[in-house]
Amino acid sequence: MVDFSLSDEERQIRDTVRSFIAKEVLPLEPEVLRNERSGAPAIAPDVLTDLRRKARKAGFWGINTPEEYGGMNLGPIMSAILVMETGRTFVPFSFGGSADNILYECNDEQKQRYLIPTIEGERRSCFAITEPGAGSDARNIRTRAVRDGGDWVINGEKTFITGGNEADFVMVFAVTDPAKGADGGVTCFLVDRDMGWASEPIPTMGQWGPASLVFDDVRVPAANVLGAVGNGFPLAMRWIGQGRYLIPARAIGAGERMLQMAIDYAKIRQSMGRPIADYQAIQWQIADSQVEIESSKWLTLYAAWRVQQGLDARHASSIAKLHGAVMANHVADRVLQIHGGMGYTKELPIERWYRELRLLRIFEGTDEIQRRTIARNLLKGHARLGGIAE
Repeated sequence: MVDFSLSDEERQIRDTVRSFIAKEVLPLEPEVLRNERSGAPAIAPDVLTDLRRKARKAGFWGINTPEEYGGMNLGPIMSAILVMETGRTFVPFSFGGSADNILYECNDEQKQRYLIPTIEGERRSCFAITEPGAGSDARNIRTRAVRDGGDWVINGEKTFITGGNEADFVMVFAVTDPAKGADGGVTCFLVDRDMGWASEPIPTMGQWGPASLVFDDVRVPAANVLGAVGNGFPLAMRWIGQGRYLIPARAIGAGERMLQMAIDYAKIRQSMGRPIADYQAIQWQIADSQVEIESSKWLTLYAAWRVQQGLDARHASSIAKLHGAVMANHVADRVLQIHGGMGYTKELPIERWYRELRLLRIFEGTDEIQRRTIARNLLKGHARLGGIAE
């Protein structure tokens, strides 16, 4: 049975996070907008550190990190709900205390060097599989790693890597057996920046600041293989699949915040002697936005529920990601339209969200890839119509 009702403790956690975002994070939005106009980082490192200190003091540290590593281990459903709450602001903030899911594949020695320092915020990682000629087609990567004695030598380029400019180590995927390719011929390596790779910022239309990473004869010890040689592609798919249902969760939070702005504005904005909220053209935009937000919410929670139950969530996550990304862009467009010229100015944050949310339809699987995945699953019988929670 699918049940999304929250316990008293879970409701208290959600409400406390909502209060924290409203009290500690939302007041930083004007500063973030000013920083963007001046070309400064969206949020100063000391401000982010202070926010995370407050969050940790409040008990929000490692929301989905196992308790053995000091985390809360709230599970996929609560994680999705809390991402909806943090998605209500465009301030680039996360509670901290987490690490990429595939870093838990580290052996004991690697955990001390990579996993635990990442959870504690002492090190920053990035995930690198996308290449100039292999975006959504991850099977087509060309970065090579060749064995040389006790080391591997990596050559190639990665692009659009989130956190690549700030990271001090990268989880990079390289072909180690061209004959096998993705079926046993791709390996993941943990590569420190001081081993020789370089990063270059990629300017974008929004806050997201990805990087290009260049590997030019970068020598990596064999001890830095994550998992097993040749097992890189399943790790990459696990990384991508883990967060896919959290992308629409963020979109839901943003959508609800913007829709509330539109409702409030429609009540006070006068046109021809009446609030524009009285006009059917505005009412329909508000109604359509609410319907799409609620639809995304339940699709997202269902995908999170499947993950929590240990069921295959790939199909449900693709549906949630596709719907949530498109929904966020529809809502942002309507909210900007309701605000008219003011929505287009930089005085309000709507134009920023308009730019930021456009990314959701591209990264971690484009709309086209999600549609292809959903259709293939149906055509090949991997998913079927008419089932409920199956």
